[in-house]
Amino acid sequence: MNGASTIADPQPSSATRTKRKVNWYNEWLGSAFIAPYFIFFIIFSLVPIFYGLWVSFHKWTLVGKDHFVGLDNYIYAIQDVDFWLSLWHTTLFVLISTPVLVLIPFVLALLIDQKIKGRTILRTVFFTPNILSVSVVSSVWIFVLKPYNGLLNHILHTVGIEKELFWLSEPGLAWVSIVIITLWWTQGFNMMIYLAGLQDIPTEHYEAATIDGANHWQKLKYITLPAMRGIFVLITVLQVIGSFKIFGQVWLVTRGGPGNQTRTMIQYIYETGFSANDLGRATAMSFIFFLILITFSFLQFKFFSGNKD
Repeated sequence: MNGASTIADPQPSSATRTKRKVNWYNEWLGSAFIAPYFIFFIIFSLVPIFYGLWVSFHKWTLVGKDHFVGLDNYIYAIQDVDFWLSLWHTTLFVLISTPVLVLIPFVLALLIDQKIKGRTILRTVFFTPNILSVSVVSSVWIFVLKPYNGLLNHILHTVGIEKELFWLSEPGLAWVSIVIITLWWTQGFNMMIYLAGLQDIPTEHYEAATIDGANHWQKLKYITLPAMRGIFVLITVLQVIGSFKIFGQVWLVTRGGPGNQTRTMIQYIYETGFSANDLGRATAMSFIFFLILITFSFLQFKFFSGNKD
């Protein structure tokens, strides 16, 4: 041999080739199963988003495109007083409802997690409203909140409160009513997430704390709450996003009244697009609202994560 030797690359063994074929087949099979989802996602999610962005740069009505207007729709939305007023109404609902919809389901989950008789029935009772449609929920609560002969006022009269409360006609009470309706309707979902998190905490932690003489409050403070921190972050973020998108119960119960005092952002976008027949401006408002939601979600994650990635 002259100086250097030539070493031939070893050929892959039969077992290696078979393993590669199996891996390729599994990847192909997995892609085939998820392909329908991606096709529907592209057609019904991505395409409408980009089409909506195109619409937002035009004067567009229910009969179709009129002409290109550039950023005029966005400028109009930014300068529109009603747009910001509706955003404030929505933000007010978020500020009022989020603490309630985060804390009360946690208390209910703590109750159901205890070894008490009938907790299966309680779990069913608390979660059942979550499966109802918004129209059914709204119809039930319109009856409950009616003045004079409504169920809630009748109960208040029974316990000695004689004043007639107009729950859906006074701005302050209207917001309280919407929060009560939303709490009754949606708390079951948050409660079940909390319950799953509570049942995931090892029982050995509580047993060790009992041996050390810890009481119920100390167990809650030093074991339950730290273990549930991630669940609290998840529910808070989801609840803020969900509350910002409120529309159905407000539209069906108060129609944004009294005097547009409960008109939310989604309702104003709806009215701009379909009542005022200006889909271009409505779409521009939707994208501005989308950017606001993205910003709020990002800030929440940064705040709760302690400035960590």
